[in-house]
Amino acid sequence: MRRWPTPPGAAAAPMRPMPSRIPTPTPMSADSLAGVSASASGSASASGSADGGSAGSAPASGSAESAGPSGSARSTGSSGSAGSAASAGSARSAGSARSAGSVRSSGSAASARSSGSAGSAGSAGSVRSAGFDLRHHGDAEVRGADAALTDLAVNVRAGTPPEWLKARIAASLDGLAAYPDGRAAREAVAARHGLPAGRVLLTAGAAEAFVLLARALPTRRPVVVHPQFTEPESALRDAGHTVERVVLDERDGFRLTPGAVPEDADLVVIGNPTNPTSVLHPADALAELARPGRTLVVDEAFMDAVPGERESLAGRTDVPGLVVLRSLTKTWGLAGLRIGYVLAEPDTVTALERVQPLWPVSSPALVAAEACCTPSALAEAANAADRMAADRAHLADRLAELAEVRVCGPAAGSFLLIRLPGAAAIRTRLRELGFAVRRGDTFPGLGPDWLRLAVREPATTDRFVIALAKAVAESAD
Repeated sequence: MRRWPTPPGAAAAPMRPMPSRIPTPTPMSADSLAGVSASASGSASASGSADGGSAGSAPASGSAESAGPSGSARSTGSSGSAGSAASAGSARSAGSARSAGSVRSSGSAASARSSGSAGSAGSAGSVRSAGFDLRHHGDAEVRGADAALTDLAVNVRAGTPPEWLKARIAASLDGLAAYPDGRAAREAVAARHGLPAGRVLLTAGAAEAFVLLARALPTRRPVVVHPQFTEPESALRDAGHTVERVVLDERDGFRLTPGAVPEDADLVVIGNPTNPTSVLHPADALAELARPGRTLVVDEAFMDAVPGERESLAGRTDVPGLVVLRSLTKTWGLAGLRIGYVLAEPDTVTALERVQPLWPVSSPALVAAEACCTPSALAEAANAADRMAADRAHLADRLAELAEVRVCGPAAGSFLLIRLPGAAAIRTRLRELGFAVRRGDTFPGLGPDWLRLAVREPATTDRFVIALAKAVAESAD
């Protein structure tokens, strides 16, 4: 097994390609999508394309529509002029070779028009962009009859929620006749991060926060740093924004080069640690992305799985335009309850709250948020992060026994990203052997040779590696 190189330090670093500005592709039909192959990182790409933004593509924030019972106005999210696509995009076709770490598009400037429907194609509810199904997530691997598979596809910690948390949630059911009151939970989250309550907004999971940001902020040039969780881009596209991608270089271990982000981007979204690469970016490098007039969104949904939460920006108030998103669903096993929160400047919190429905977070979820912020809960989460790190190291060591497998590392999250030839067929064979893993070809910047593996306890890992070795051996026959 070859491991990804540690970023250059004292040694002279190789020159990295700088981004070009490329526009969003035209929404594709299901038939045309069938002809677009997902790009394998490091090769010339026909499908790993980027959406390009334009200064004229901001939704008309003045065209307010009723927000429902609350009566608050919200942006209609209408897309801007298609003709305002970045001119650099007109020179690059879908079949052109890409430079890793670049801003990419699958089409010319003429094809940059957004329909406002986020380029949906194929199955209902899916959002596809240049061959990537942005709405495919790990839970799709273990639905229905597939729920019996050993789950390495979903990044929720196994064996959760703990009994004491289930008891607290169950006790809250006696109060379901009353409307939710989030004040206590909001204060608890604020205290947990050493912030005033005015910097906290509770949400129905971190995914809701992406929708609120897309609706509330009148961004002109939003940029999403990939590979990463695809919901931020989906939410922006659904709100009518033209989205631009910065695709990090796999040869550099998918690590951030701050200069790769266009200087005039007024909204930048990046994960830390990043799903699916498990890369933990230095906090100082992320803070360098802040600019006057820019909103910097850092998705820290998996930060509580990092021992000591090193490199977190959650408690920082000195970074202008910073928005940190957190989730309580991963470590505590609350994906079905939907609870997360936003940490941001008070004006940003107020703007997001205006487009949020009334009573967006249920009473049981509020109780869970408060409970997970207690000192004893934080100590339990810290112990779980230490165990996760040890279990992740065990998984990496076992994967090292397979010469065909390359691991993206060093990894910091509750999952590993691996690359191996024929991964799509091997993933299918693994299902026959009783294991579900997350396909990688729905992440912009990756392709069909990538898989994401959730970290499990050593016994499960050992069983999985035996199955993986069998599937790899069979694929070579």
